[in-house]
Amino acid sequence: MGKRTVQIKGHSYDVHIDRNVYDLFSSDYYSLITNADHVGIIADEHVASLHLALLKEALNSCGVQPVIKLVPAGEQCKTLSVYGECHSFFLKEGFTRNSILIAFGGGAVGDLTGFVAATFMRGIRFIQCPTTILSHDSAVGGKTAINMPEGKNMVGSFHQPSAVLFETALFETLPPREVRSGMTELIKHAFISDAAWSEELLSNDRFSSPSIDWLSSELLKGIQVKADIVAEDEYEYGKRKFLNFGHTFGHAVEAVCGFGGLSHGESVMIGMAYSLLLSENFSEINSSITNRFIRFSLSNGYSFAPVRSFKFEDFLQYMKKDKKASFGQLNFVLLKNFGHPFVQAVTEEECENAFYELQKRVEMEE
Repeated sequence: MGKRTVQIKGHSYDVHIDRNVYDLFSSDYYSLITNADHVGIIADEHVASLHLALLKEALNSCGVQPVIKLVPAGEQCKTLSVYGECHSFFLKEGFTRNSILIAFGGGAVGDLTGFVAATFMRGIRFIQCPTTILSHDSAVGGKTAINMPEGKNMVGSFHQPSAVLFETALFETLPPREVRSGMTELIKHAFISDAAWSEELLSNDRFSSPSIDWLSSELLKGIQVKADIVAEDEYEYGKRKFLNFGHTFGHAVEAVCGFGGLSHGESVMIGMAYSLLLSENFSEINSSITNRFIRFSLSNGYSFAPVRSFKFEDFLQYMKKDKKASFGQLNFVLLKNFGHPFVQAVTEEECENAFYELQKRVEMEE
């Protein structure tokens, strides 16, 4: 069984990746579940139709009858209305500060559940049971949030889970688009931590259609990268900002396309190409590296259509609301070279020039 431990000040928890991982409810996490007065599951309605029986069976074997709250699939669950519905639902079900929640779905459900847990009666425990590759990033580290019309993840908190359980058998049912979305965060972890690993992924001709065994091993590497960073900087005052490589423009892409119009991973892939292009102005990254990444993205089925379909100003309004922005200044995570990220202030003019240059580069490589 693959396991990594996230160790932060005053709290630690384990991340497990394996088949039959829910058996741990009958062993390692038996007391955590059975000592709670209520166990609630917030589940993506689509994922629930496919796999919820597996999780319920594991809990039932512990003598636990969970209360289920179904929510819309994907980013549509991360709204103020759904967030409020969850609170009302669990209050009516008699949940208390001794209750526990389980997130069952992709990263969006994990974000929602974590924020509900963080704020329900000022904070209760929760467990992440992610069902997508993408959520190997979002399920670890304690960031929780919902979206606002003005931008992605604008309302949230830091609230660490009690455990993270990845059932790898569920990955076999993911559609190609979800696989691509998840692999984006994997290569992001490589880019900000390890040049050799970055090269391995860029050279992998099965990057967007990996085997489960290979993927499990790679996800553990990505989780270790994040665990090490979170241990050093839980609240994103410094090094943790590096995990946002590709996200400033990527989140703007998500917002411009309408949350859910383009997946988080697909949007961040565009954002990483944009950040590499910006990096050319401040580091050793050159056009051949950026162009190679664009070719790599296109060959693996990623789309750059939003860059052609919308104006720069459409993206700029959301980038200005990015949480790394301060005093009207745009701050981007860039790369000196693979494995060496840094934060750089970038002018609106530099951002605009990079946008139009990205349009040209994409057209050149297509």
